[in-house]
Amino acid sequence: MRVGVDALQTSIYSQFPMESLSSFLSPTFLNFSSHKLSPMAASATTFSSLSFASMPSQHQRTPTPKRTSKPTKSLSPTRPTPTSTTTTSTTTTTSLPPKKVLVPIGFGTEEMEAVIIVDVLRRAGADVTVASVEPQLQIEASSGTKLVADTSITTCSDQVFDLVALPGGMPGSVRLRDCEVLQKIMSKQAEEKRLYGAICAAPAVTLKPWGLLKKKQTTCHPAFMDKLPTFWAVKSSIQVSGELTTSRGPGTTFEFALSLAEQLFGESIAKEVGQVLLVSTADDNHTKEEFNKVDWSVDHMPRVLIPVANGSEAIEVVTIADILRRAKVDVIIASLEKSVQILASQGTKIVADKLIGDAAESIYDIIILPGGTAGTERIHKSKILKKLIKEQDSAGRIYGAVCSSPAVLQRQGLLKDKRATAHPSVIDTLSKAVDGAKVVIDGKLITSRGLATVADFALTIVGKLFGYGRARSVAEGLVFEYPRS
Repeated sequence: MRVGVDALQTSIYSQFPMESLSSFLSPTFLNFSSHKLSPMAASATTFSSLSFASMPSQHQRTPTPKRTSKPTKSLSPTRPTPTSTTTTSTTTTTSLPPKKVLVPIGFGTEEMEAVIIVDVLRRAGADVTVASVEPQLQIEASSGTKLVADTSITTCSDQVFDLVALPGGMPGSVRLRDCEVLQKIMSKQAEEKRLYGAICAAPAVTLKPWGLLKKKQTTCHPAFMDKLPTFWAVKSSIQVSGELTTSRGPGTTFEFALSLAEQLFGESIAKEVGQVLLVSTADDNHTKEEFNKVDWSVDHMPRVLIPVANGSEAIEVVTIADILRRAKVDVIIASLEKSVQILASQGTKIVADKLIGDAAESIYDIIILPGGTAGTERIHKSKILKKLIKEQDSAGRIYGAVCSSPAVLQRQGLLKDKRATAHPSVIDTLSKAVDGAKVVIDGKLITSRGLATVADFALTIVGKLFGYGRARSVAEGLVFEYPRS
């Protein structure tokens, strides 16, 4: 499989200047904490920074949607969420059909973008179909994570979707561009003025050749900005222009997906989902706290084990693996199930690299436990993993946990006299909990709150292993706002 992908990449990469591809991996850092439009953007809308404190706490729903040219806070949901009901004058209660969303993927699709988009929109109540543009359903994403689609794109050609959202990545964006079925779906989506969106390389590499950016203010990854029409290019994290929404890269995907959720379901739903995901508010910059500082550097390529099980949080598994692999870390995703394919949270299908029994034959510099309620319980019950973690601690090697899994370490006696953080739902179970910080380090233990904080978690690991410069470079490639010191 890898040989075929490499050959494909060689063919695809020849279509782009090497300078552009180099900057795609480590682009010049831009600070997008405030989303500013160019002087020519007056006719378009922009999705303002997600400050959930300013959003209404009550659901606001209107039966007849109206698209406006104002910022997204004026956007109204097109219908109630799938779980809500509508009452008529005769008190008869009926449920409206769920919003249908299509997320296509192919070889080289950016895994963080694909998984976060799917996860966020499913949490908001959308019926999301992940469709492969390849002959097979399993694809290898841009950083090596293997994902399995729900169906083939050919089965979607006659369906009507409320939204089609394209993840980016290279050569994934080219694979999407070259899919004739997807092009027809997207062209019809735009013609009928239904929502469509693209992130990272996809606006420039996929939508532009299809003619779907005409007279649309658009943003994309910094490495591909020069491929957008200069008059319409906008350097903002999120750009909403009529039915089209575009965004910059992996580091802006939560904002992108929540913007789409808001357009589908309204502000209050986006706010609720953002809170569940632990997305930071505008004034939340408390990234990490470190105690008992020690050196983590090693004299070889670091090896990291991420055990996964049915119910593990897909966002956490994929984000941590993606970021560490970008930093040149050897990451092994190991299944605790009988099969390498696991059904992660929100229905995402991930194919692990090995079974845990095979993975246990090696020694790892770091073992990281992802969260997810169902997955965490299966992690706790794994005898093989329990032995690995205890040996990791006894040998003085590094281990970490995010979301609900620090509670596993607590139950197994591995947090004794150690400070840690965790998801708000389990943090009170920790003996020395540190609340407030996204990431907490105590010696060779690292923990995080989970979900939207795991990018900070993974970049902190990169910084501890390789230094600030490597972490900063990876963050720039992600278009992720990283502390300057």
